Amino acid sequence: MLDLRYVAQNFDAVVARLKTRGGNLDLGPFQALFSERGELYSSMEALAARRNAANEEMKKKAKEDPKALDALRGDLRAVSQDIKDKQNRLKEVEEEIDRILLLIPNLPHESVPVGTSADENVQVKSWGEKPNLPFTPKQHFELGEKLGMLDFERAAKVSGSRFTFYKGALARLERALVTFMIDVHTQKGYTELLPPYLVLRETMMGTGQLPKFEDDAFKTLGDPERFLIPTAEVPVTNYHADEILEGESLPIRYCAFSPCFRAEAGAAGKDTRGLIRQHQFHKVEMVKFAQPDKSLEELESMTDDACDILRRLGLHHRVMLLCTGDMGFAARKTYDIEVWLPGQNAYREISSCSDCGDFQSRRAKIRFRAQKGDKPQLVHTLNGSGLAVGRTSIAILENYQRDDGTVAIPEVLWPYMGGIKELKPL
Repeated sequence: MLDLRYVAQNFDAVVARLKTRGGNLDLGPFQALFSERGELYSSMEALAARRNAANEEMKKKAKEDPKALDALRGDLRAVSQDIKDKQNRLKEVEEEIDRILLLIPNLPHESVPVGTSADENVQVKSWGEKPNLPFTPKQHFELGEKLGMLDFERAAKVSGSRFTFYKGALARLERALVTFMIDVHTQKGYTELLPPYLVLRETMMGTGQLPKFEDDAFKTLGDPERFLIPTAEVPVTNYHADEILEGESLPIRYCAFSPCFRAEAGAAGKDTRGLIRQHQFHKVEMVKFAQPDKSLEELESMTDDACDILRRLGLHHRVMLLCTGDMGFAARKTYDIEVWLPGQNAYREISSCSDCGDFQSRRAKIRFRAQKGDKPQLVHTLNGSGLAVGRTSIAILENYQRDDGTVAIPEVLWPYMGGIKELKPL
């Protein structure tokens, strides 16, 4: 969440910057509540001074004129009741301010281009070339079904729409990709975590999924305060919730494999065929905790770490700097990595790497001391896919497909595939 004092002191600038994100966010109620909050504090201070003066007066009258005490006690009770009423109202006001702050997205960094949609994102780099396939390429779901390795029909029978059974060597490829990605990241200094897949409501609040995106989350029926994770970012970022880190330990880098569960409530009718938009999918996540003056530098290296997986797999991709109107709720700056899919004749997102500044750490209370004895300050958090595993399987299927329906497996994965070098029909 944003800093309350900063928003109040820079209200017009905050509103102007938030408008570049689009939407119809109205901060008028916040301004009125913050003004009332200040008035309540001032009034309570004045009443407290009156109460103290009345107490002193009663001590004096107790010696000089005991009969006058009843009137003074009446005045004191009235002042005390007034203070209590204002304290109750102050609690209501501050709870409402907090509720509004939880719904306000992060402020875009000044280096983020202003725009309203993905059409205004900026390409900053690319790697490799589009494969020159001498035949009409098929989409991944056609390839997977003809190989007998993707079964959407039986998955729908078991779980409903937007689920899939992987089978045979393709199931092994998904597993191989996870191990390969984790190996690459840990060799670069990331510490592997295997996180819980169920988290508490306050954990989802800490990273910004709640309250705004509750409709996109799966929660347990018996315990509505517990949620299936939409990404390992949620438990891994909260790993250091309510902690004070030491400055010399930063940056801290974690990577984690997990299934991800998303209701996709706002995605009706989108990518209904195939693996692009599923209720359950696998992802390797990268999370960093950095000092504020280093977080943008860490974002660049995190993005390159995700790209490195694609380079090793020989997959053509580009990096897009998202404009203000296309960024996620918690991000202040985001790069999307888009891989080329010949079957779709289009680029599709395979990773999103974001610097969230102190937006999440303020919610989750994650701080650090630059040096021993210094006052704790909020750490900056970053997260990124390294990579979305299912989409990487899609990219391999479409980029390495052959005219006879078989699919070559990138050489870097051969050690993880137990000697399997191609996908052939079952």
